[in-house]
Amino acid sequence: MAAIRDTRIDSGFADEAARAVGQATKHLVQPWPFAGSVGDEARTFVTDGDGIYITDGDGRRLIDGPAGMWCTNVGHRRKELAEVMYEQAMALSYNTPWYTMSSPSAELAERLAGHAPGDLNHVFFTTGGSSAVETALRFMQFYNNVRGRPDKKLILSRGGAYHGSTYLSASLNGRPRDADWMDGADALVTKLTAPNPFRRPAGVSKEGFADFLVEEFRNAVARLGADRIGAFVGEPVQASGGVIVPPETYLPRIREICRENDILYVSDEVVTGFGRLGHVFASKDVFGVEPDMITFAKGVTSGYFPLGGVMISERLLQDLRRSNHPEAMFGHGLTYTSHPIGCAVALKNLDLLEGGILDHARTVGAYFQQEMKALEDLPLVGEVRGLGLMACVECVADRESNDPLQLDKNVGRRIDAHCQALGLLVRPLINMCVMSPPLIITREQVDDLVGILREGISRTMDDLRREGVWRG
Repeated sequence: MAAIRDTRIDSGFADEAARAVGQATKHLVQPWPFAGSVGDEARTFVTDGDGIYITDGDGRRLIDGPAGMWCTNVGHRRKELAEVMYEQAMALSYNTPWYTMSSPSAELAERLAGHAPGDLNHVFFTTGGSSAVETALRFMQFYNNVRGRPDKKLILSRGGAYHGSTYLSASLNGRPRDADWMDGADALVTKLTAPNPFRRPAGVSKEGFADFLVEEFRNAVARLGADRIGAFVGEPVQASGGVIVPPETYLPRIREICRENDILYVSDEVVTGFGRLGHVFASKDVFGVEPDMITFAKGVTSGYFPLGGVMISERLLQDLRRSNHPEAMFGHGLTYTSHPIGCAVALKNLDLLEGGILDHARTVGAYFQQEMKALEDLPLVGEVRGLGLMACVECVADRESNDPLQLDKNVGRRIDAHCQALGLLVRPLINMCVMSPPLIITREQVDDLVGILREGISRTMDDLRREGVWRG
């Protein structure tokens, strides 16, 4: 492991940072604010990025541990992506998707169909992950209306899930506290147990946990009625829920139940797609599942331009074409659907992924998991879990409660603060630290990341002992 070093550099960022903080606290509403500070909040100020690094307002060079928001897959400051944005903007900056189309969107649709599993040969482009999930759900509703099944609209989701911030997509979310003060389409959604072996029910073995989850799913279908359930929506790995990797046999078995009961299986690959698990789409290549729809966003452009989409099965479109309602209109669209700049960036991003980054991600991902797992020797760490280039360190201060909301809710933030001082940006989630670095990270940089994270956790343990709130 490389030595932990002072990452502060001589720079003139202080004035720029102070100005931005003043502007933000007067005018900027940040995502996920608390009522007591809404519209009056400044967060870590970032000035620039390069490769796996970003620079903060104090001039410190930090490893971008979360890769932005799971999305900067090919790294910061990729000249190829910047150039294609400029070139496409100069050629065609925008076209309405209602009555025109452009070459980048058509070419990207073909490229993605080549990577998607089974007969997912069609794509509807959106502006991001939330709008992608929203589109998939609205398509499910339209599909069942056209087929004469207006009551088949219920949706199965899971505890720990995160699917977005638009109305229907947010209604699926199952993380603690997400919906405490927010409304949702609760009558449409049934949430099942999170497929989290670490937090499995008392008395259930690891081997029996998959059976428990599958039986719960079957019971839900029987209770609600297959003729009323339109879709199951699930992330292959629950990302923002704490990088929850399900039991090995769980997803294929759920897929089979959906097929038996004519329930659309929607695989939410907003995070797991485009290299995070070493493949463009992970549903089939990693988990052996061929869904009816796949939602994606984030890594499709590596965060350089807002873009998302839904891969749709050929079978579903054929069902619509064969229906008795050829006049039925899918009344759904977005101003920036099939945006030519976004699609052009995605094409170049695919070139980079296919040109070696996917292979590298599969190789370095195994090393990343190995080194992260070693953090379990720290007394505060309850579990390190993950897959590919995504991992979560779950800290457990009170091992008797088995309830993360009863722990010190600031443990993740404490660790992040120490790590930022040492040169690493962490994504803190209550008592968890999530890592999902750019796919271009090297083994040496993995050593740096893990070493800083270890030191940040160790310093946090010292803080808790000194304050007398933890004796571990």
